[in-house]
Amino acid sequence: MSDEVLVGVFGAPHGVRGEIRVKSYTQDPLSLADYDGLHDEAGRAVEIVAARPLKDDLLVVRVKGANDRNAAQALTHTKLYIPREKLPPPEEDEFYTRDLIGLRAETPEGALLGTIVAVPNYGAGDILEVAPPTGETLLFPFTRAVVPTVDIKTGRVIVVPPIETDADA
Repeated sequence: MSDEVLVGVFGAPHGVRGEIRVKSYTQDPLSLADYDGLHDEAGRAVEIVAARPLKDDLLVVRVKGANDRNAAQALTHTKLYIPREKLPPPEEDEFYTRDLIGLRAETPEGALLGTIVAVPNYGAGDILEVAPPTGETLLFPFTRAVVPTVDIKTGRVIVVPPIETDADA
């Protein structure tokens, strides 16, 4: 799936008529329903036939073939992908998460911190998960202050590690 981009994931069923919640990772959450070529991890086509906003990046959708709560429940946790070529190119200072995976993370002085292995978001913003050459994974907030430079072409990001503070001091 190297040319696939994760664009959403199904959550819990919504009601009893086959509707299901979906978390959209697209800039405009409702655009998820407009993509041609949407599919699951196994490559099975997924067709969203109706969508409405629930809140923020959450939608309530109806999927072709899911006509009751049990069918919707079977889709829970299913990840939705789209072929990269079906997506618009990112604007300047925008990145597809998958483009960051594998980049070197370096300090402004050029010291290697490690390689980006994931870009999770637990609700407070994106985080760069960096695997150092040895030791435990490092986590950095993906903000302009901490990551002032992303250079996809050279395969690196510059990370200015935040100064840690002790709240009890």
